Amino acid sequence: MLGLKLPTDPRWVNIVEKNIDEILIDHAYCELKAASTAISLTNSFPEYTELVQEMISLVKEEMSHFKLVHDKLIHKGIPLGRDRKDDYVIELLKFFPKGGSRTTQLVHRLLYAALIEARSCERFKLLSEQLPDPELAKFYRDLMVSEANHYTMFLNFARRYGDRQEVDTKWQDLLDYEASIMKSLSRDASMHG
Repeated sequence: MLGLKLPTDPRWVNIVEKNIDEILIDHAYCELKAASTAISLTNSFPEYTELVQEMISLVKEEMSHFKLVHDKLIHKGIPLGRDRKDDYVIELLKFFPKGGSRTTQLVHRLLYAALIEARSCERFKLLSEQLPDPELAKFYRDLMVSEANHYTMFLNFARRYGDRQEVDTKWQDLLDYEASIMKSLSRDASMHG
């Protein structure tokens, strides 16, 4: 369903189990960045009324997810700490060239967002199936559904606002590129790394 070309190395879950505090901190920041992306899309493309309406809802949802993760950190006595760089996203953002028409910029940003949500969904599924802590497993199962919805929403907007054939070609090319990134990741205690 997600179309990812390379699944996460299953050993990533072992890294997560040994570093759950670090994963929760990274996850909290991922939720903040997702909310920030929705705000940025609203600010950059206010003329797309339907997109703006969906981004308003997304900001609320992502902030509620941030609160859920932050509450888990508080419960465990872990301070949020500072944000860390996300090598996955840094590498991903190198794929599309800068510039182009506003529509092209919008489509590229929507495709990036769709892919990040798809990878998060895939990772949450792994965590929901393999974490020995049943409470955390359920937590990630519940979030997995939201990530899948976000992925399809972003991809559908890209297809609506861009030329469908061109968007689908770009999407497949981005998926191939992302697979090459994933070959060098899955070794860190981070949500995407």
